[in-house]
Amino acid sequence: MPAERAQGGVAVLIVAAGRGERAGGDVPKQYQVAGGRTILAHTLRCFASLGPVCVVIDPAHRTLYDAATAEAAAHGLDLLPPVAGGATRQDSVRAGLEALAEHRPAKVLIHDAARPYVGPDVIGRVIAALDAQAAAIAAVPVTDTLKQGREVVTGTVPRDGLWRAQTPQGFRFDDILAAHRGAAGLGLTDDAAVAEHAGLAVALVLGAEDNDKVTTADDLIRAQGRLGPSRVRVGTGYDVHRLGPGDGVMLCGIHVPHSGGLVGHSDADVGLHALVDAILGGLGQGDIGQHFPPSNPRWKGADSAQFLEHAGHLVTQAGGVIDHLDVTLICERPKVGPHREAMRQRIAQILGLDVAQVSVKATTTEGLGFTGREEGIAAQAAATLRLP
Repeated sequence: MPAERAQGGVAVLIVAAGRGERAGGDVPKQYQVAGGRTILAHTLRCFASLGPVCVVIDPAHRTLYDAATAEAAAHGLDLLPPVAGGATRQDSVRAGLEALAEHRPAKVLIHDAARPYVGPDVIGRVIAALDAQAAAIAAVPVTDTLKQGREVVTGTVPRDGLWRAQTPQGFRFDDILAAHRGAAGLGLTDDAAVAEHAGLAVALVLGAEDNDKVTTADDLIRAQGRLGPSRVRVGTGYDVHRLGPGDGVMLCGIHVPHSGGLVGHSDADVGLHALVDAILGGLGQGDIGQHFPPSNPRWKGADSAQFLEHAGHLVTQAGGVIDHLDVTLICERPKVGPHREAMRQRIAQILGLDVAQVSVKATTTEGLGFTGREEGIAAQAAATLRLP
């Protein structure tokens, strides 16, 4: 990126080099998914169109970082190459500031990757305060009564004049870079402390009570509700294929041995076809025949998994998530029970869902109708989506 694009403006430094172990899980908290995106991706979107953004990461997490930021440009982010962090947060911030120095911003906002809720009002107040002060931090007054002690209370701390520091913390760039260079190795806990150590006055700017930091597993659970799309849409699907010669049928992505086979242009997987129609219905995007016309020879004998993948991709494109899928297979034979868990696992795998989000059931028509006469197999499905 040409240095002129940042010169004199605002740059953003996101600190994402931590291991985030208190949140549990297989990956650091900033790379865990809530509401269809990683915590880091949600945080980055808060700073879209503001100025160049530099993220400090652990180089061991580069693959996770690349996946989390794959859609950054589409959301108006001017994302610079990531910078390798150091042994402490203070070291990581200094490395990020050194990388930003060539772009010569007038101001810089330093923000925790695990604070994905910060709003434009808070960001705007911090930036505006830098016109009058060399440093400014978002913070909220302490309203709870504070106690000292360990197993028993040893005293009450007056709360007058006490604030809880948040991020972003904003600084005039040259001042905070010099302050960090002068405080190397001191182990200070936030950038405001670095500024204070250098003798800079730090303005208190009103933050927001909901500008929380994701730290624990419980925080991640709450993030699912706060960051996820909120508009619920439900779609239904129904499909039928007749039985013909063969030695097995495809049902919900699993080959099930049988005395016949299902007849269709693709692999005739009624379960997946019904699910595709249910998802398309929830999106208001037609039916499976519109997206994969049976008249097109390309789909002759096709694996229906790719139809379901396509439907899932459309949900992602719409900024939504699949909350739950439920499919019922209607047939006398073959018996679905022995294959039910494999079917759930396969559907979840195709769509990148937790298996708990997938239900597969089966029923008969007590010998009545075309399914009762074993002339075909039917499936009906429901998909619950959450959209912006």
